[in-house]
Amino acid sequence: MIKNLVVVESPAKAKTIEGFLGKDFIVKSSFGHVRDLAKSKSKKDNTGLGVDIDNNFTPIYEILEDKKTLVSELKKMAKEAETVWLATDEDREGEAISWHLMEALELVKAKVNIKRIAFHEITKNAIQEAIENPRSLNIDLVNAQQARRVLDRLVGFELSPLLWKKVKPSLSAGRVQSVAVRLIVEREDEIRGFSTSSAFRVSANFDFDKKGQKYKVKAELPHKFDTKELAHKFLEQCNGASFSVENTETKPSKKSPAPPFTTSTLQQEASRKLGFSVAKTMMVAQQLYESGKITYMRTDSVNLSELALNMAKKEITSHYGPEYVKIRNYITKSKGAQEAHEAIRPSYMNNSAIEGDSSRKRLYELIWKRTIASQMSDAELEKTNITIGISKSAEKFIAKGEVIKFDGFLKVYMESSDDEDDENQKDILPPMQTGDPLDMIDISAIERYTLHPPRYTEASLVKKLEELGIGRPSTYAPTISTIQKRGYVVNEDRDGVSRNFFSLLLKNGKISEELKSENYGYEKSKLFPTDIGSLVNKFLTQYFDNIIDYHFTAKVEKEFDDVAQGQKVWNDVIREFYFPFHKQIEDTTLSSERVSGERLLGKEPETGKNVYVKIGRFGPVAQIGESSDEEKPRFASLLKGQSIEDISLLSALELFKLPKEIGNYNEKPMFVAIGRFGPYIKHDGSFYSVGKTDNIMSLTPMRAIEIILEKQDKDSKKLIREFTENAEVKVLNGRWGAYISASGKNHKIPKGTKPEALQLSDCLEIIQAAAKNEGPVKSKKATAAKPKVVKAKPKSAAKKTSTIKKTAKKA
Repeated sequence: MIKNLVVVESPAKAKTIEGFLGKDFIVKSSFGHVRDLAKSKSKKDNTGLGVDIDNNFTPIYEILEDKKTLVSELKKMAKEAETVWLATDEDREGEAISWHLMEALELVKAKVNIKRIAFHEITKNAIQEAIENPRSLNIDLVNAQQARRVLDRLVGFELSPLLWKKVKPSLSAGRVQSVAVRLIVEREDEIRGFSTSSAFRVSANFDFDKKGQKYKVKAELPHKFDTKELAHKFLEQCNGASFSVENTETKPSKKSPAPPFTTSTLQQEASRKLGFSVAKTMMVAQQLYESGKITYMRTDSVNLSELALNMAKKEITSHYGPEYVKIRNYITKSKGAQEAHEAIRPSYMNNSAIEGDSSRKRLYELIWKRTIASQMSDAELEKTNITIGISKSAEKFIAKGEVIKFDGFLKVYMESSDDEDDENQKDILPPMQTGDPLDMIDISAIERYTLHPPRYTEASLVKKLEELGIGRPSTYAPTISTIQKRGYVVNEDRDGVSRNFFSLLLKNGKISEELKSENYGYEKSKLFPTDIGSLVNKFLTQYFDNIIDYHFTAKVEKEFDDVAQGQKVWNDVIREFYFPFHKQIEDTTLSSERVSGERLLGKEPETGKNVYVKIGRFGPVAQIGESSDEEKPRFASLLKGQSIEDISLLSALELFKLPKEIGNYNEKPMFVAIGRFGPYIKHDGSFYSVGKTDNIMSLTPMRAIEIILEKQDKDSKKLIREFTENAEVKVLNGRWGAYISASGKNHKIPKGTKPEALQLSDCLEIIQAAAKNEGPVKSKKATAAKPKVVKAKPKSAAKKTSTIKKTAKKA
């Protein structure tokens, strides 16, 4: 007989909680959801949709294929238990997991004593308090989760097949994901349509002498000159002029700390400060939460509990002194904020650092600093503006300075910014008075170009989605991961290009002019729409603009919030959306044309044939000629970074010059070309991949030889031994150590054996022993299909799915 069975959704969480409970409690993990909407036809659902539309949109659930053994085991244990405690997370998803467990384990039917407990942090006190204060299941939260799941299934199930017919096979669409793609595509369109202009920014360096103490002072004109001629004319006025302080203005100022982290702000700041992707931030935060280090990491609240505030006060006083304490209660401004009742914070404020891998340590430290800083005093500053007059001009230079009088929260933490403009950096200025003279060192006028709107990073996209009220804390990471997995968006670096600019300098009574060059347009970890992503967005905005409208999507999210608060019936929300949407699908199926994604660039000069760019089976391609011509058209793959939206005729024609010979090495020619897996060099029957940093179209013979030698050197280090009497057997050095390769199969080398000492006979013995121990070879598919319960990982459990009908799978 089991006295208490506690069920949580994660094995790591189960392990932590088990340490806090006594011998009367057994803690088991469900490894996430155990049920989901059905994906195959059945007597209850002959459509395979998983939703009974005619019966008030009733969901048709089935136990996940890889969870059947686990559910049977839990069901047996539940029947033997006096009390079953459902201890999943406290948000909608967690509440739904508890409800599905209750249904799948048939707890009501078995007349088991059921208790629902929830906690915001996995600490001994929090767990004991939850045990002492159980509650009933919140069906409103469950219904809000059901509404989202059902609506997303309906949209995907009906919209994806339409995309197959009208755009390209195997595509899929999602309600929130399509809106995220739209944001990225529209930003790219803004950038393409952006008209760059330039102006001359003027700055000056002065020497300032105060009672024998020399200082350097930097100042700028508050406006720019539109042309080089105007900038040159101003420098002429400054030549031989005297400069003096006309006015000084000093104002006290304050900086206040940022509030504690929400899911969104944690994702943004971890991206800026740590370089984490949104998915990595959530994975590491989940690990910290489940090991009891931080509070629940899916929240849009900035509130801290009284306990947390008291702990912060004690920690700040102890480390920095009472003058650094300023307790604050922040107000949550996010639309629909209600998921969890507290911000993300350390479970124990007195732990400023933790043990563990680098990622956990760094993210924990970020959370600790942000939380502590949020309860610290304002930083007190003194801002100074000094106006510098010019004897021969009405223009004025302005010098700006900033002095920290009291560091306050800055002693611990300063929030980063997405703003890449560093022109507003402020220096510390010396004490200056009206009339003080300054000696001009030099004055420069440098041409600067206007910047196009910045592309989204993962973090800034999360910020935008939150601002628009689209998605909730639990949806940001999966949304961004999904649009990349579907190939609608890529997250990558892009090389910049060279651009000329003029620089004028007044120094030692002479004005010099120089034409310089700069590398601009370099992008680091930015989100770019792919051609197929742009094409799908074009189709959806043309025919379903109302569905992927930002305000409409935010309205649906608000209705989910109303369901969670018991203010709306979830079936009514689905009904209001579905029938107009379904009618729209039917009308579009009949009336819309197929979208090809094809663009005519012009004609090939030599033949007069049309040159197109279009989306091919393996990506975007250029095409010369018509499919209907007697002579088959020629094709060439586009390079990375090239898009059918903006590639020029000249750039497309260059692609048809490949493969081309670029020189000789060891008296044999080198060719460059583009294959299915990217650009490469072919030399002496061998192929060498060309990396992301090299442009295949401008690759020099010298660089090609470097790439060949680098690959050959790497291959030589990989080979440990080979045998002339049996060329198929090799001893190689791999990522995880040495191994034997034979007939396309790899074999482990026994511990204690020196790889370099192996003879052919030794290798053959190892291969034969391995074959004897392996027995009959099983297919990967057969192995994967077998349910596993013991020591499974939470994510792998969710990934193993049964083979299902393609339509339902895409939904």
